Amino acid sequence: MTMTPEQATWFQGTFHRLVENVDKAVQGKQEIVGLVISAMLAEGHVLLEDAPGTGKTSLAKALAATVQGTSARIQFTPDLLPSDVTGVTIYDQQQHRFEFHKGPIFASIVLADEINRASPKTQSALLEVMEESRVTVDGVTHETGRPFLVIATQNPIEQAGTYKLPEAQLDRFLIKTSIGYPDLAVTESILAGASDRNPSAGLGAVITTSAVADMADLAATVHVEPAVLRYTAELAEATRTDSATRLGVSVRGAIAMIRIAKVWAAAHGRHFVLPDDIKVLARPVWQHRMLLDAEAEFAGTSSETVIARVLDSVAAPQARTAA
Repeated sequence: MTMTPEQATWFQGTFHRLVENVDKAVQGKQEIVGLVISAMLAEGHVLLEDAPGTGKTSLAKALAATVQGTSARIQFTPDLLPSDVTGVTIYDQQQHRFEFHKGPIFASIVLADEINRASPKTQSALLEVMEESRVTVDGVTHETGRPFLVIATQNPIEQAGTYKLPEAQLDRFLIKTSIGYPDLAVTESILAGASDRNPSAGLGAVITTSAVADMADLAATVHVEPAVLRYTAELAEATRTDSATRLGVSVRGAIAMIRIAKVWAAAHGRHFVLPDDIKVLARPVWQHRMLLDAEAEFAGTSSETVIARVLDSVAAPQARTAA
């Protein structure tokens, strides 16, 4: 079944209500909020590379309140254990059986703060749950439920005492972006309400968690022309053959692009994906999935440079006005 134009119109209206509600707590960042919500509806995860104090916690709490879900914040530190994230099995002496006590990863929206400060062993505990939305402890599998979104943060400035995220971990994140500082007018508005230490507390739910799951299922039915699929594959291959890269966009990265492009199209009232959707999303979806050649990186080449070069070199198919 393919999404109808009427369903696309409904999806667009609901999507914008979600963005507007979150923006009440995270002011002036509707574009970033839209990207994060798109990642959630594509059932992916978000990596925020930002300085402290830019509203990352407020974003997670506001999003959880908007979708009537639960939120949890995990402060990643070098001594954090995998069981502190996933949970632990404890023997109940009264019931004479083992019981699983869920960790904070089982919330709807999980803020993994400064994820690169945890040891590789703890980081690896996230691999299964981020890919399959489930946790296996002592041979028993526990589902996280839907929606399930991990918003991980890392500080781009302070690198002392951190562990670089491995490529396998980075590839689990659907998008990488940053909130950034607000402009002067928005900052003034925030300062005027500085007495409210928890702006997300007063937010009402716009949608239920079950309805979010329905939206995700509906977005998956957006039509993608074979020409757009080929265009995405050609772009991914071009990143792998570019002279500046040692590691280009993987097949998982190309799949991630199609998943979020469907959501992005529906969020703009369309039941079909355009090549322009791929172009707009290329940087946040692919920038963190590439490993550059050392000489090229020393010369000033960045993943954004490679993506821009690839978008210029690969011809986009002719856009259609209907699917």
